[in-house]
Amino acid sequence: MQVLGAKDFRFKEGRKMQRPDLRKNPFVKDKHRPEVFVGAGKGPYENTRSALRHIDLSPARNKRVLLKPNAGHLARAGEAVTTDPRVVAAVIDTFRDAGADIAIGESPIVGVNTQEAFETCGIAQIARQRGCPLIDMNERPAVDIAVPEGIAVKTLKVCPEVLEYDLIISIPVMKMHMHTGVTLSIKNMKGCLWRRSKVKFHMLSPVEGYREKPINLAISDMAGVLRPHLAVIDGTVGMQGLGPSAGEPRPLGVIVVGSDPFAADAVACRLMGTDAKDIPHLSIGAQRGYGIIDLGKIRIHPGDWENRALEFDPPPKNLSIDFPRVRILDDNSCSACQSTLLLLLKRHGEQLFRYFPEGHILNIAIGKGHHDLPPGTLCIGNCTVRHRDRGIFVKGCPPVGSEILNTVSTTRRERP
Repeated sequence: MQVLGAKDFRFKEGRKMQRPDLRKNPFVKDKHRPEVFVGAGKGPYENTRSALRHIDLSPARNKRVLLKPNAGHLARAGEAVTTDPRVVAAVIDTFRDAGADIAIGESPIVGVNTQEAFETCGIAQIARQRGCPLIDMNERPAVDIAVPEGIAVKTLKVCPEVLEYDLIISIPVMKMHMHTGVTLSIKNMKGCLWRRSKVKFHMLSPVEGYREKPINLAISDMAGVLRPHLAVIDGTVGMQGLGPSAGEPRPLGVIVVGSDPFAADAVACRLMGTDAKDIPHLSIGAQRGYGIIDLGKIRIHPGDWENRALEFDPPPKNLSIDFPRVRILDDNSCSACQSTLLLLLKRHGEQLFRYFPEGHILNIAIGKGHHDLPPGTLCIGNCTVRHRDRGIFVKGCPPVGSEILNTVSTTRRERP
């Protein structure tokens, strides 16, 4: 199946774009006492179907429904990086039974081809079997939407499908995340941002008066204008440790479903052995009134759901980085910059060295405690900004590996 793009997939003429009205979620019965359902004890398909049976999906009849899975990386099913295709299949079948018109959309990370990502993770196969459209949401021009309550971001560039579909279902994998603590249904909506605008969340400057990392503020800002109508969280095989893509798979065998995505994320956090109140983008969003994360206010079914909980290893606070031809200058850095640097060297190390003389020892600085740095240092992250004149500076809190490599490539010439 070929992924549909702008020239292949159109809505009827005259359908005007407008900002999503998040005040109206047809699946919510009581916003003050949301319900969350945990499916377990069967396979991924049946766990998903059984949890969704508790949701009244009649409002989806004759509606256009966009499924937003985790499919933004080149990873196979079962590696805990992308959504299990059997979970996506169950969501398609359940919503079609309810009379909905379904499509699957994704805007992958920078450098990943959407069609290749869908094929690699297995979602393309289940879409072919069901005749379900796959949409490359990067194909068409972006739509700018305002973020009236934004602290770190005031506008967002979103993929147009986000505004054209009637309902959006977020279907993330249950994962720890090295920058944001966890990535679940709220964070998964970052994959509705257009092309490289996703990277900008990692490049924001600190916000005066706020101690939180700007990326966490930005995600909570995004949730003010871009929340899914339903969360279907895939905990078939979660990821612990260095998520979202370099951690270890952790089989859990659960599906979490809820019409309040904050409540669903809070339950998923507990199943992973953590507390949503300790996840900044969730706690900030809850304080703003975007959803409920207090488990005492959430009606969770079945009653013994906590028996399914497992302790997921959190993202490491400190990493040992040992890489040939690299001297790490680390003074009071955080785990986010440490893990970013580790992934940069693991994934792009050899390519990075092609921009420096053969045999060159590359100084890389992270952290805010440096008083001086050697000339030619690669300075990573906002904390090193005062040393930007000492070499190559890459802003961000933290920047992503692809952006670091891109900055180096624009300032230095690759060796032949």
